[in-house]
Amino acid sequence: MKRALVLYAHPCEESFAASVHQTVVTRLRANDWAVDDCNLYAEGFSPVLSAEERRGYHDIGPNTLPVQDYVERIRRARALVMVFPVWNFGYPAILKGFFDRVFVPGVSFGMVDGKVQGMLHNIRRVAAVTTYGGTRTRATLAGDPPRRIVMRALRKTVHPGAGFRYLALYDMNRATERDRAAHLNRVYREMDNF
Repeated sequence: MKRALVLYAHPCEESFAASVHQTVVTRLRANDWAVDDCNLYAEGFSPVLSAEERRGYHDIGPNTLPVQDYVERIRRARALVMVFPVWNFGYPAILKGFFDRVFVPGVSFGMVDGKVQGMLHNIRRVAAVTTYGGTRTRATLAGDPPRRIVMRALRKTVHPGAGFRYLALYDMNRATERDRAAHLNRVYREMDNF
């Protein structure tokens, strides 16, 4: 079965990100994906890694207990789609906290012969759908951390042959209605071919 976990990270229902999120979910479902729509804000996900969790971080098995539901959800997925804005050249805190708390040893990576190896081999497709307030040039000059983390670090945790898409609308602060519509159309087409 084609099962996609959609991680959505924006607090405002009226945001452009909400329109992007709705487009992603609608198009995936229209193309026979079983969508696990994980709206981190609506679900009240706590991004805070507690002292207790940090102390038990490497204790494989018990380290997943505080976030067991999310671990099971990501292990069931064949695809991961993240919908989020880029704030201060990074992920919203709630999404960063998801990675800190859920992508723990034994879930997203493990040690094999002294080397870190990805463990989410069930994930065969990944898409990041995002907006930046600044231009692509500005993001590039800053190193574009969100793009690099998705395209490099996240790539190391999933199936080695997984397909990756990074769909970004840069310069959102000055985006016109036409720019936003073009981005939604691109997302629509990409999710139809996902």
